[in-house]
Amino acid sequence: MASIREEFTVAAPPDTVWSALRDFGAVDERLARGFVIASDADGDARVVTFANGAVAREVLVATDDDTRRLVYSVVESPLGTTHHNASAQVLPDGDGGSRFVWITDVLPHEAALPIREMMAFGAAAIRQTLETPE
Repeated sequence: MASIREEFTVAAPPDTVWSALRDFGAVDERLARGFVIASDADGDARVVTFANGAVAREVLVATDDDTRRLVYSVVESPLGTTHHNASAQVLPDGDGGSRFVWITDVLPHEAALPIREMMAFGAAAIRQTLETPE
């Protein structure tokens, strides 16, 4: 199984970053504008459309307000994965900023490269979204 990790700082308070991350149905508006261009949520499931045109169905697995951690699983995507599970966690990072840790485990291994590229684009979009006042 391939494990992909994106870890980066965000110049925003952890509670602000967590509020955007935990709003599962508004990923396109509050967390990753430009990376996710549409999100249609129904309870603990959402269908997201990415900037590259890919569409995926994701299911919320868990949220933990105490640790500011969210876990989701991609259950349908054009990548043909047999396993695709991800977690994202927000940690304090000195001077009021945040450290964002995003980890994805995926099978088959061949899917790791395109997912790694998407996560890098997503990380940049998350920083931009959270550091730019609305």
